[in-house]
Amino acid sequence: MDVKYVSKLSSAVDYGAGIFLLVIAAFTILGNSAVLITAARRLSKLKPPEFLTLNLAVTDIGMALSMYPLSIASAFNHAWVGGDSSCIYYGTMGFLFSVASIVTLTVMAVVRCFLTRTSRCTGNKFDKRTVFIFIFCIWLYATIWALLPLMGWGHYGPEPFGLSCSVDWAGYHNSLNGSSFIVCMFVLCTLLPCLAITVSYSGIVWKLHKAYRAIQNSETINHSRNMENKYTLMAVLISGGFIVWWTPYVAVSFWTIFNSSNQITPTVSLLPCLFAKSSTAYNPFIYCIFSKSFRREIKTLRCSCGLHFIFSNTNSSVVNHLSAQEGIK
Repeated sequence: MDVKYVSKLSSAVDYGAGIFLLVIAAFTILGNSAVLITAARRLSKLKPPEFLTLNLAVTDIGMALSMYPLSIASAFNHAWVGGDSSCIYYGTMGFLFSVASIVTLTVMAVVRCFLTRTSRCTGNKFDKRTVFIFIFCIWLYATIWALLPLMGWGHYGPEPFGLSCSVDWAGYHNSLNGSSFIVCMFVLCTLLPCLAITVSYSGIVWKLHKAYRAIQNSETINHSRNMENKYTLMAVLISGGFIVWWTPYVAVSFWTIFNSSNQITPTVSLLPCLFAKSSTAYNPFIYCIFSKSFRREIKTLRCSCGLHFIFSNTNSSVVNHLSAQEGIK
């Protein structure tokens, strides 16, 4: 086995990382599946911007299904499973869904800023067709970036701790090819999206603050404004959470660019990676806290599943009972 794919961690840390990822994968798949199912149940009532939220759930589930099984298997195997081919696949999927996530959050922020700054009449012109065009462009942009290393610009490689693969950050020093790719990727896939998110939500907060001061004597408008504030806060927490979860990983990755990766222990390099992967399980909890309709649909879904389970057990008991009676006869 290639030494670069052997785990640099102790057996206990490997098992711990595997169990942690298993739990995160379960929460991610269950939570975001609930988001998609509840949306499907009220598909005709969804507002156009809500489809961006569904796209975010798709990116989280995609990451959990395409990447986490390999990481979990590698953790319990104490070495990366599959060699170079699976490493390239893993890096490609990780880059694809990560870029799709941050660009989706950027579009969500810009759209909400646009809707906040326009009248209801103008805002209604933002229809589903426009959102679907945005979603198509998001995936096209993410796909192009994910394929560039496969076409020769940049590379994918194993992480320092040996249980994951990503963009080859250390390639920054190896060639102009690697350094130019990392600089462009950082500017176009990290820095500019984060700036757009920050500027958009700062503009929203300022606009809502001025509007609140102007209309604070009207109870009806106050209620509408409070709802707008709640949805804005939810969007800020989703976007801010993504940035917070991923910042340690980006910081450690950039450390390996300008310093030797040997200066960071494998365990320390593992923690930011696990922290970043936890972001996929975060959003459903935010929806549950801020959205009454989501909580109501979840309760309905739980009741439906419970009734189905009881009904199935009852039918099974009846069949068994009848079969026993037939046997006696």
